[in-house]
Amino acid sequence: MHVRKNLKGSMTVELSFLMPIILLLIMSSILAAFYFHDKNVLAGAAYETAVVGSTKIREKDKVTGGELEALFRERAGRKCILFAESSVRASVGKREIRIRVTAYKGRFRMSADKKAAITEPEKYIRDIRKAKERADGTKDYH
Repeated sequence: MHVRKNLKGSMTVELSFLMPIILLLIMSSILAAFYFHDKNVLAGAAYETAVVGSTKIREKDKVTGGELEALFRERAGRKCILFAESSVRASVGKREIRIRVTAYKGRFRMSADKKAAITEPEKYIRDIRKAKERADGTKDYH
């Protein structure tokens, strides 16, 4: 004796519409995580490069844009997941070093612009000490 049950296919139809939406959300969140990971890696490498260039100039070493671009490539390395290739432009001014990074992957675009000031903290400290000595009257700078 064979008993046939009345089965409905509504659950299968509902899941056939729901599963692509769930998969789209999961894949979109993974893609967003890759995007923000790469953005942070490239922005961090650009800022580190600008600071290293600023320090080298403060130590009276000559630094060129080409050297900074090579330093950026070394720092960014192969750490990116989505944006495997990026373009970088480094410029050395009198008061600041600027690193500009752009990367493309299909319709996605990312850019970072990081700057570091060229400072002379030793000169600033010496000037403060001179001012204090003048105020105290311990040295005469006439």
